[in-house]
Order: sequence, then C-alpha cells, then structure tokens
Amino acid sequence: MAKLPEFVAFILEQLADVVGVTSNRFFGGTGLSAQGTQFAMMMGNDLYFVVNDATRPKYEKLGSQCFAYDTKTKRVQVKKYFQVPVDVIEDREALVSLARESIDVARKLKSKSVASNAPRAP
Repeated sequence: MAKLPEFVAFILEQLADVVGVTSNRFFGGTGLSAQGTQFAMMMGNDLYFVVNDATRPKYEKLGSQCFAYDTKTKRVQVKKYFQVPVDVIEDREALVSLARESIDVARKLKSKSVASNAPRAP
C-alpha cells in the first residue's frame, strides 16, 4: 500500500483535469476541495466522495461502503461520504466524472446548508 502523501499525489494527478482541486489536512487524513468546496476526503488508502440520495445508489451498486469510524460506544456511519472503488481510481476518466458529480453534490449541499442557517426575517 502507498503511504498517504504518495496516495494524495496520485489522486491529485488523476484529477488534474478538474479545475482548482486542492488538498488540505482533514482530521486524520486529507480533504479535497474545488474552488472552496470540499467534495472528497482520503483516510489511509481510501478515497471517499460526497454523495446525496440521488448519487448514493451508484456507489452502493459498485459495492462501496460509507465512511465509518468507531467511538468507545458505537460505530458511526457517515453516509455523506462513500468510498471510491479502486478500479474507478485507476481509470482517470471515470474518476474525473465521479469527482465532477461529487463537486456538484457538495456545492448543492453547501448552499442548502447556508440557506438553512440564514437568519429569518421577522
């Protein structure tokens, strides 16, 4: 298995056709953003893209699982992030297509979140 810095470099190279992708530290891994919107994260040697109710079934059909972690008392499933299969990661065109879709989903989720947190008129 590649170490995280090499994996991050590989993913960034694979996503070179997506304008404005940057990486940053994100909890115990790395986050990927495009023009200020985080659309992916890498934990260990796994890449996860942001999904919604419309895109999640595609990932489930590919056999992907959502990001999950254990606390002292339970297993937490983060259904906003689904693992990108290795065969997709290795197929630059397929990865770029899923990344663009994930960026769109993340932007919509971000704008929905901003709108729901906006102050209401009296």
